Amino acid sequence: MKSWFKRFLPERQLIQEHRFLRYFGSLLHDPNIWHLTRRSSAGGVATGLFCAFIPLPVHMFLSAALAILFRVNLPIAVIFTWVTNPLTVAPIFIFAYELGAILLGRSPRNITFEYSLDWLHEQLVVIWEPLLLGCFILATLSAAAGYATIRFLWRLAMVRKWEERKNSRLLAKQRKRSGS
Repeated sequence: MKSWFKRFLPERQLIQEHRFLRYFGSLLHDPNIWHLTRRSSAGGVATGLFCAFIPLPVHMFLSAALAILFRVNLPIAVIFTWVTNPLTVAPIFIFAYELGAILLGRSPRNITFEYSLDWLHEQLVVIWEPLLLGCFILATLSAAAGYATIRFLWRLAMVRKWEERKNSRLLAKQRKRSGS
């Protein structure tokens, strides 16, 4: 599992020199936020997924801050914020709004999402409560699911490695016995 994550993670220096993340200064030198362990990886995924559903353009910065605060893997946390990206942000936030509206007992309005300040000024006043509730629920559920999934997959990978080691030791013993 560790090698799988390492293939996709950016270099440590690239992250430390990022224009938004370099404000963290010496905090970026803490080795705990760079280690790939079951806890730090699962925590990084959960942090990134939670921050991905915040309907403000501060995903990466907030995710990095929380990763440093909770001492989980910083690169993984930042990468997983990109669940919401220019291609997915509209459908995700429309779904979040509709979910929030249903949970608040309101009938969802037919909303067309636009990337403009005018749209934000006109529509946000009307939809902010259901949008925030839906975002919070999606953020919490996705963070919990991401955390549990990574912990499970990591455990599964470790059990497989243990089984492989056990089988190779048994095979070596059998070869030794048959060779003697």
